[in-house]
Amino acid sequence: MNRKTRGFTLVEILIVVIILGILAAVVIPQFTNASSDARNSNLRSQLKTLRTQVELYKVHHNNSPPPVTSLWTLMLNPTNTSGTTSATANATFKFGPYIKQTPTNPINGRTGVSTAATDTNAGWYYTVNGSQYTFRARNITGAAITTY
Repeated sequence: MNRKTRGFTLVEILIVVIILGILAAVVIPQFTNASSDARNSNLRSQLKTLRTQVELYKVHHNNSPPPVTSLWTLMLNPTNTSGTTSATANATFKFGPYIKQTPTNPINGRTGVSTAATDTNAGWYYTVNGSQYTFRARNITGAAITTY
């Protein structure tokens, strides 16, 4: 009785499964790091843009950054030299808008601004002291991130 069997042996299948497991263990962490790197890159880019636009606001408004309480309102609407907003731009309200929409922090998914040291309901940390300001992102615990 000459019986020809075709196919893989159990040992061959186990070797392939082990190799696939090792490859998965190496590749999956790379995707996780890439996602985190993309989020951090997005955050850096947003902070750079926001800080640049606050600087432009300062130039248009006698070296005064927008106050904390009305940051997004002043950044999203046309303003005059005194910082009063208007729904539409005209000869008087000729500055801005400086951003198109309220930015969402990619780390914690929040849009609010707060001056508190820790605030889990805010995405951004922003303080003003005269003509100086600090603009930072918040992490998941609500603390201001100082590395960017």
